[in-house]
Amino acid sequence: MSNFELTIRLFFQLAFILATCRVVGLIARRFGQPQVVGEMIAGVVMGPSLFGLLFPDAQAHIFPKASLTITYAVAQIGLVLYMFLIGVEFQVELIRKRLRSAASVSIAGIVTPFTLGSLLALALVNNGQYFAPGVARWEAMLFMGAAMSITAFPMLARIIYERGLTGTSLGTLALAAGSMDDAAAWCILAIVLASFKSSPVIALSAIGGGALYAIVALTIGRRLLSRLGRRVESEGAMSAPVFTFVLTLVMFAAWVTDSIGIYAVFGAFILGTAMPRGLFAREIQWRLEPLTTNFLLPLFFVYSGLNTRLGLVDSILLWSVALVILLAACFGKGAACWLAARLNGEDNREALAIGTLMNARGLMELIILNIGLERGVITPTLFTIMVMMAIVTTLMASPVFEFVYRRSGTRADVQLQPATAVRG
Repeated sequence: MSNFELTIRLFFQLAFILATCRVVGLIARRFGQPQVVGEMIAGVVMGPSLFGLLFPDAQAHIFPKASLTITYAVAQIGLVLYMFLIGVEFQVELIRKRLRSAASVSIAGIVTPFTLGSLLALALVNNGQYFAPGVARWEAMLFMGAAMSITAFPMLARIIYERGLTGTSLGTLALAAGSMDDAAAWCILAIVLASFKSSPVIALSAIGGGALYAIVALTIGRRLLSRLGRRVESEGAMSAPVFTFVLTLVMFAAWVTDSIGIYAVFGAFILGTAMPRGLFAREIQWRLEPLTTNFLLPLFFVYSGLNTRLGLVDSILLWSVALVILLAACFGKGAACWLAARLNGEDNREALAIGTLMNARGLMELIILNIGLERGVITPTLFTIMVMMAIVTTLMASPVFEFVYRRSGTRADVQLQPATAVRG
């Protein structure tokens, strides 16, 4: 296809994606699910599992292989901007007050699912249906452990936002634990990817470089950016040159962390946390949030859905493996984080809420699974099983949280009063 033909097809593809995500999202809301869950399901619906199964010619026409590279690239921009916005909203002050609880929940949410994932990989690696040929046992164990340990950090943040928990004690504790969780999981993934290139230097540069980037951004970077914050406050609005400069920094931060092997979204998130608060943050959110969440982010779910083929799970054995993985995921994340929160003095209701939120997967899980599939670590069959697990655990999050939330009687019972003003 020529560039002109691809452009024409892309416009219709985008219209189809946005319309489908909105319709499925509205249906999801009827069942008490956040919009983001509807977008996850819509991605699978538009892929070969349903749309491609019922109307293969139409699906191939709307989503030609030649266009997937463009879809992927635009989706990555959406992910980077979204994670930057999550960082801008991140309440560092509350983390400092609850660091011990957040660290304990994070450790429990890493160690338990990582152990269970490693044991599952050890049992599956020799089968041939789940991991690509040439993958060593320890590599399979590390990848599966990292994949089971991951928390849907952006999705968790979106659920927290849509439930009005942004800036609250509960919401910040869950976000803090989730961010620590994912940072460790990405370090493990860096080691796995480095092993495939037979270069431990890659893993060391990823972990060391990521730590150095975070330190520089949160110290020197924050002090320099504070000058921009004071300028915006004095002028009463963010000028076009300042906004352009912020976007340039976001893209540069994404490039830096992607280049060293940590992944672009964490560079954007860390930069977001270093941004000035107040009017500066509100201006960024006002300019970026609608376009990012409503236009760019759904593209990633569709890209992942196009790689998900439910028809590959076609036997009792494979469905049994899927069920075991789902149970291990729920126990490893939800139960372990609940117990850790309880041991750190959180009341049972808040501990249950934290365990429920931490058990949500999705976006970050899809990212790590797509990397594993593209790098030849896992097969399409295991990819599909893990996508199913990600969708189910995320589907569980809202209704289980609402059940715990309603049991509390009032928001105060689960400590939902914000330490600072919650954005309306």
